Formats: sequence, structure tokens, C-alpha cells
Amino acid sequence: MSITYPSYLKLDQLLSLQEPLSDGEHDEMLFIVIHQVYELWFKLMMHEFDKIIADLRGDDLYGAITTFQRARTIMKTLVGQLDVLETMTPMSFLSFRDRLETSSGFQSVQFRQFEFALGYKRPEMLAHYNHDPAGQEFLKECLDRESVADAFYEFLQNRGVTLPPDVVDRDRRAAISPSSKVQDGIVHLYRNNPDVAILLELMTDFDEGLQEWRYRHVKMVERTIGNKSGTGGSPGVDFLKRSLFISVFPDLWAVRHQF
Repeated sequence: MSITYPSYLKLDQLLSLQEPLSDGEHDEMLFIVIHQVYELWFKLMMHEFDKIIADLRGDDLYGAITTFQRARTIMKTLVGQLDVLETMTPMSFLSFRDRLETSSGFQSVQFRQFEFALGYKRPEMLAHYNHDPAGQEFLKECLDRESVADAFYEFLQNRGVTLPPDVVDRDRRAAISPSSKVQDGIVHLYRNNPDVAILLELMTDFDEGLQEWRYRHVKMVERTIGNKSGTGGSPGVDFLKRSLFISVFPDLWAVRHQF
């Protein structure tokens, strides 16, 4: 049988996956679709991060630029989707919130994988996945994998930047910390290699987009449920606020005053 548009995209399966649990609450369909779409974007982001890591490790500057442009555009789309979700009023959400029981967006394995893949690694977050042993084990493996930030360090070395031992020998399970030596190398590249500067600005754009998404997400949650705990007793707004304005590429922000 020939491939058709519905069969290639498996539309019968895809469009059967939206199953509201409430008795006709209109906005539950919006809630389900938005979050399923987020998970699809996260899946694509993982795909793009794999290529970015390979490009950076292989010193493929233009490949990394092209893929970071795509990742940055996807990040802007993630932010834009919150505009759609915010058309749902707090009362509309409360009309079906109890149906969610113990489920929570905080349980998204792919979002935690997304953070780990960038280099924002927090091993303590694994404790929140005791309900999902398979997901927890997968995230343990992700902690040990090379991140975009790790590959970026390799790229800098290939471009002549001398990295200090505490960066070269860093624990891959730890979050990235800023380094003055790394920053010196980045400033040199900005001043002497305009092609590399394009990549560095794209990475900064992406980082800014992620911070914007975090902020918009926090305000959306605060606007909807205030300071209540999340569904299933998950951490609420105060916990989410702790990650606001945390950079995944802190050295790219730290050099701004040197230009």
C-alpha cells in the first residue's frame, strides 16, 4: 500500500490520544493538546541537541550555527504557545483540575532530559521521579551523557581556548559554573573571529529564550493557581521561581561588560 499523508504521520493514532477525563469541560481539550504538543517539541529539541553536540565536537561551526538557529526558533514557539494556554481562565482550569489527580507537568521526563542535555544538571531532581522507575533510570543515564555545554567546551578548545583544569576535569553530573579563564577565551573569539561570534550570539539568544519561557511559565502558573501547590502535590510557584534567570551558558552572559 502506498504511503499517504495520514499514514505517514499516523494521524489515526495521533488524533485519538486526546481523551478528556471531565464531563464536557470545554477547556480540558486545550490543556491536553498544548501539553502533548510541548512534549513533541521537547522530542524535537533532543534531536536537534544531538546534532549540535556532534557539530560542536566536530568543530563544524556552520552546522552548529544552522542548528542553533532552529533551536532558537523552536524556543520562541514554546514561549508563544503560552499565549494560547493563557486564554484559559483560572475558573476554567479549576473545573477539571481535580481530574488530574497525581499527574503534574513536573513529572515530564523529557523536560528534565531537555535541561540535562543543555548542561543544567541537578541530580537531586531524580528524587521527584520515584513514581516512575523507568523514567528515573533513564534520567540517571542522561546525567552521565555529554551535554551541549560540554561539547561547547570542546569547541572552544578546538578554537584555541585554553581551558582550566577545573573545567576540563569537571563532573559531568554537575551544573555548569562560570569561569574567568573561559570568559577570556570567549572575549578573544568575539574580537577576532566574527563567524564564531555569530554562534555565540545565537547561543545567548537561545539561553535568553529559555529564561523567557521560564518566566512566562511561572507567571502563567501563578495567574492560574496562585501560591497553591501544583497538581499531585508538586512544587508550586515558589519552587519554579528559583530557576528563573539561571543561565545554561553563564560565561556568555558574564563577558558582556568587557565589550
